Amino acid sequence: MSAKKIAIIGGGNLGSAIAQGLVKSGFSQPSDITVTKRNTGTLADLKAAGVQVETDNAKAIRQSEVIVVALKPYNVREVLQELKGDLDPAKHILISVVTGVSIADLSHIVPDMPVVRAMPNTAIAIQESITCICAANASEEQLRYVKTMFDQLGATVSIDEKLMDAATVLGACGIAFALRFIRANIQGGIEIGFDVRTASLIAAQTVKGAAELLIRKNRHPEEEIDKVTTPKGCTIAGLNEMEHQGFSSSLIKGISTSYNKIVKG
Repeated sequence: MSAKKIAIIGGGNLGSAIAQGLVKSGFSQPSDITVTKRNTGTLADLKAAGVQVETDNAKAIRQSEVIVVALKPYNVREVLQELKGDLDPAKHILISVVTGVSIADLSHIVPDMPVVRAMPNTAIAIQESITCICAANASEEQLRYVKTMFDQLGATVSIDEKLMDAATVLGACGIAFALRFIRANIQGGIEIGFDVRTASLIAAQTVKGAAELLIRKNRHPEEEIDKVTTPKGCTIAGLNEMEHQGFSSSLIKGISTSYNKIVKG
């Protein structure tokens, strides 16, 4: 798969993280990536690494083949309207990582463009994101390229666009849910005797290990839980008390509430 020039329109936290991950993974040479932002002073680290830094979106697009839109949702229409004359369906593929902007919305602004929506999460900063992808008007080769690109930044899964709001909750909001669980673990650890630093390390590494067990062994969580729960043991006692207090149901309700907030506003 030949190297392509990539323009990242919007050098905020997400756009910068994508650029850093693509360089760090070796997927792209720094000079093949252009990141745009009004205030380029915050992109000094990327510039020092050899990434092209620009304030001119049109210039970045003209010298690139892959266009990653990493703008705030309220800026997308205005910016793309300004740039539609520079976007060429025969040359460019448009990848949007913008929450809540549909493929239909994007295609209305820039008709006939190959469009891919990608929903990563903040773990993209350390190349551990789960990125959900859907597309319209894109070739199989273009889709393979986009999937390979985001595979450098974690893992990818292709979904129907109707599930993008659900993907936002489970994958993006899910980071916050997992972190809140870890924080509660830390607080519990302090209560039973650990200092905060040690409790933080134990809690975070334990969750990381649990996740890796499921990913590497392709197991259901209950299979691994069964290995830890012995008759009359402390694990099952703690799990049952959490369930009595509504642990699983509160998490499920939280996910449903977040989803309804997106769908209904």
